[in-house]
Amino acid sequence: MKKIEAIIKPFKMDDVREALGEIGVTGMTVSEVKGFGRQKGHTELYRGAEYMVDFLPKVKLEIVVTKDNVERCVNTILETAQTGKIGDGKIFITDVERVIRIRTGEEDEEAI
Repeated sequence: MKKIEAIIKPFKMDDVREALGEIGVTGMTVSEVKGFGRQKGHTELYRGAEYMVDFLPKVKLEIVVTKDNVERCVNTILETAQTGKIGDGKIFITDVERVIRIRTGEEDEEAI
């Protein structure tokens, strides 16, 4: 099993969720996060004063899938979330040793 973590622009969230649902993803965790990468933030003007916004709002998706579904999920996220502009985000893929569904006690692939 693998865990896919994707950091994307907030306005792309609904499109990505819908596209993942169409390929059979039945669950995910979504968090509103802030951060920066090469984009480094930007300056904004408020009441005539300029100030630096260091951390930009993003959305973090967390999905656990079988090894067979990783590439399909990653490609779906890439195709759906990409705008071609700086700040599109990143995808991280890590191994998952064990999953347990609390309600039923099911484990691993049966639990996802």
